[in-house]
Amino acid sequence: MTAAKLAGIPIDANIKLTSKQYDEHVNKEQAESHDPLIDQAAYQKLIGKLLYLNMPRPDIAFSTQTLSQFLNQPKKSHMDAALRVVRYLKKQPQQGILLSSKPNNQITAFCDADWAACALTRKSVTGYLIKMGNSLIS
Repeated sequence: MTAAKLAGIPIDANIKLTSKQYDEHVNKEQAESHDPLIDQAAYQKLIGKLLYLNMPRPDIAFSTQTLSQFLNQPKKSHMDAALRVVRYLKKQPQQGILLSSKPNNQITAFCDADWAACALTRKSVTGYLIKMGNSLIS
C-alpha cells in the first residue's frame, strides 16, 4: 500500500455495509452477489491489527467496531473499507493520544447514543469518552 491514495477520514459515516445473510434475505431473486466473499483469515488479521491500534488511536474506534461485525463472512466491500482505514492511518501518522503534564484529578465523562442506528439489526450504537484532567483515559 505504499503507492495507495491517502484517505482523509477513516470510514464514510453513511456507508451501508451488509452481511452475506442480509444480502441473501433481501435479494432472494438474485442467485449470485455482486460483492464476493474474500479470504476470511486475511480480513481477521487486518481487523485484529486495527483493533490493537484503538488504544493509541481512538479516532478509528468507530470504524474498527463497525468492520469487526463482519469477521465471520467478510465481503470485498468490507475489505475495501478496512483498507481505507489503513490509508487514513498512513495519511495521519501524527495523530494519537496526548497526555497532559498538568496535574488535574478532575474526571469528566461524555456519552452519546444513536438509537436504532444499525441498519441490519436496528440496535443502538453507543460511545463514551472519559478524561482525567485534559488526558483521555477511556
